[in-house]
Amino acid sequence: MKKQNQSIITEFILIGFSTLGDLQILLFFIFLLVYLTTLMANTTIMTVIRLDRTLHTPMYFFLFVLSCSETCYTLVIVPKMLTNLLSTNPAISFYGCATQLYFFVGLACTNCFLIAVMGYDRYVAICNPLNYTLIVSRATCVQLVLASSICGFLISVVVNVLVFSVPFCASNRVNHFFCDISPVIKLGCTDTNLKEMVIFFLSILVLLVPFVLIFISYIFIVSTILKISSVEGQRKAFATCASHLTVVIVHYGCASFIYLRPTSLYSSDKDRLVAVTYTVITPLLNPLVYTLRNKEVKTALRKVLNRYPFPKTV
Repeated sequence: MKKQNQSIITEFILIGFSTLGDLQILLFFIFLLVYLTTLMANTTIMTVIRLDRTLHTPMYFFLFVLSCSETCYTLVIVPKMLTNLLSTNPAISFYGCATQLYFFVGLACTNCFLIAVMGYDRYVAICNPLNYTLIVSRATCVQLVLASSICGFLISVVVNVLVFSVPFCASNRVNHFFCDISPVIKLGCTDTNLKEMVIFFLSILVLLVPFVLIFISYIFIVSTILKISSVEGQRKAFATCASHLTVVIVHYGCASFIYLRPTSLYSSDKDRLVAVTYTVITPLLNPLVYTLRNKEVKTALRKVLNRYPFPKTV
């Protein structure tokens, strides 16, 4: 009987923002504007890094990969969310939900590891500058990116198996705007405590461990910077870390609020608001922070615009 009930669930209904009524139209245009801006900003960052040779360094290689990953990350969530805001039937198939969760978790984990790798890059650049090019070589950069991606998607496979091996024989209404871990696993009709403990352990591995490593690296970074005799030298060193530190605080802060706690404490309205931050706002924040706060990127952007000017209209 349990197997028969489980087979009934062939699709999920993403409740999302359906309770907001006509406000969904306004949200559609707001999220669409943010989404298009995010795509344009990340594409701009990647194009500038690709075209300007002065940015062909490990730091900007990692930023290029992060921007690419963030773009894919938004493609997994936002288009479906925008469609559902205008739809009277915001449904997603069982396999569509599993696919969305797989790529969401895989890319999210990859981004967490990439941000930690960027912290390691800053640590070597400031604390061991003489051996920087030797330690963070091109081959090392590629290996670190591949390791981040492989680990991220392996973790995603484990999470997907844990979530979708649960028999769904009750409601198919997901109290979220996309297939996230807690809202989906809560629909199971068996005891999921053990699965949730494993997922919580994986969350610690993905969020807390990299954050602690970044924190330790910044202790050494700040200690090294304070030993620089010139004020101008200290200012430049702090400036190279400010953008990364901003991204670390926002990214790990929002994700930790959602995933480093038991599923029983899940609050749909509050968590939906935080989820909008890390699925819609954060991917836009990364390129803006690195553009507005980074002198090298702004200089490179001006050079690229001067080299490839927009055609003049007659």
